[in-house]
Amino acid sequence: MGEDGGLGRYGYTQELRRTLGFRDLLVYGLIFMVPIAPFGIFGSVFAGSGGMIALAYAIGMLAMLFTANSYAQMAKAFPMAGSVYTYAGRGIASPVGFLSGWMILLDYVLVPSLLYLIAGIAMNSLLPAIPVWLWLVAFVVLNTAVNFLGIEMTARVNRVMLVAQLAILAIFIVIGVVALTQGKGRGFSFAPLFDSGNFSWTLVFGAVSIAVLSFLGFDGISTLAEENRDSARAIGRSMIAALLVTGVLFIVQTWVAALLVPDPAGLIANGDAAGTSFYDAARVAGGGWLAVLTAAATAVSWGFANSLVAQAATSRLLYAMARDRQLPGFLAKVHPTRKVPVNATLLVAGVSLALGLYMQTRDDGITLLSSLVNFGAMTAFLVLHVSVVVHYVVRARSRDWWKHLIAPAIGFAILAYVVINAKVAAQALGFVWLGIGAVILVGLLATGRRPALAGIEGDDK
Repeated sequence: MGEDGGLGRYGYTQELRRTLGFRDLLVYGLIFMVPIAPFGIFGSVFAGSGGMIALAYAIGMLAMLFTANSYAQMAKAFPMAGSVYTYAGRGIASPVGFLSGWMILLDYVLVPSLLYLIAGIAMNSLLPAIPVWLWLVAFVVLNTAVNFLGIEMTARVNRVMLVAQLAILAIFIVIGVVALTQGKGRGFSFAPLFDSGNFSWTLVFGAVSIAVLSFLGFDGISTLAEENRDSARAIGRSMIAALLVTGVLFIVQTWVAALLVPDPAGLIANGDAAGTSFYDAARVAGGGWLAVLTAAATAVSWGFANSLVAQAATSRLLYAMARDRQLPGFLAKVHPTRKVPVNATLLVAGVSLALGLYMQTRDDGITLLSSLVNFGAMTAFLVLHVSVVVHYVVRARSRDWWKHLIAPAIGFAILAYVVINAKVAAQALGFVWLGIGAVILVGLLATGRRPALAGIEGDDK
C-alpha cells in the first residue's frame, strides 16, 4: 500500500495520522472491552444464566469470534474507517450501509453515555458527597481533552490503564482462589460452567444477550483503520487477539466470583438491582478493602478508560459518514495539527453529557441504555455477516467456503438466536430508531440524494 494506505482507489485522501501498530490496536480493543467489565454486570448475567455465568461468557466469546472473522474479512477488502457502515455499504449497497451505520450509531453514540452513567453512580456510592451529575461532567471533560490531544495520547493513556486493570484483576483472582482453597464460598465446582439441574438453551442464551455487552468494543478497532500504520490484516488479527484474551479473563474471573457469591439462590431468584453482587463476592474473598478496590476500579475503568476509547471510536464513525455526505459535513472536519475529527469528538461529548444527565434521573436509565446499545450492535453485526457473503461469495466468486460462507452463517445464526431469546426492554425504541433511519433514507432517495460512497461505480458523482 502507498502512504494513503490504499485510500486513493476509493476516492479518499489520507487525513488522519497513521501512527498505530498491532500492539496499539490490541491495547485499544482490550481497553474498549475492559478486562474487568464483568464486575459491573456480574449479578445480571449470573441471575439470567441460572448461575452458569462462565458458560454465558464462553458462548458470548464464541459468537463474537465469528463476528470478528467477518470484520477481519471486510477490513482486508475495505481498509478504511467507518466500521459496519463502510463494510455493508461497500459489500452490499450504499443504502444498506446507511441503515447499518444508522443502527450501529445506537451502540456507538449511546455507549459513552452508558459508561459515564455507570461510573458516576459507582463513584457516588464511594463518595456520596459528590453527586452523580458532577462525576458525569468531570469524566466527559477529561476524556474529551485527552481525545482532542490526538490518537497518540489516547494510545499512551490506554496502555497505563490496561496495566492497572490487569493488576487489580490479578489481585482479585489470586485472593479469590486462595479463599476457595481455605473453604470460603462454595469451594471449587464446575457449576458456573454447567449445571445440569438448571440448564436450558433458552436460559443461557438469554443471559448471553446481557453478557455480550462486555465484549462490545472489539469492533471499535475497525474505526481506526485509517490510523493503522501496518497492513490491513493487522485490524482483523488485533480484533481476534483482543477477543481471545478478554474472553479467557471474563470466564476465569466470573467463575471464581460465582463460587464466592454469599447467596447464589437468592441472587438467581431476586436479581441484583443494586449492582453490588461482584463486590459482595470480593468481600467474601478478601474483606471490605477488596470490595472497595473492585468497585473503584469499575468506576474508573468504565468512566475513564472505556469511555475514552468509546468516544474516539464514535467520532471516527461520524467522521466517516459525514465524509460521504450521509451526515452533516461539519462532522468531517479534521483538526489541522492534532489530526483528529474535532467536531465529531465535541459532538459525541455533548450528546454523552446530555444523555447521561437525563438518564441519571431515571430509575431504569442503565437498563434502557444497555438495551439500546445491545439492540444496535446485534442488528449491525447481523448485516455485517451478510455483507461478507455478498461481497466475497456472490460478487468476488470466492471459494474459501469457511471464511466467506460457513463462518459468517454460523455467526449470524448464533447472534439471531441471542436476539430472539433476549428480553430487551428497549426493543420498541430500537425499531423506532430503525424506522426513523428508513424514513430518512426514503427521503434521500425521493429527492435524488441517494447515499453515495466514493469509489463505487454508480455512486460517484
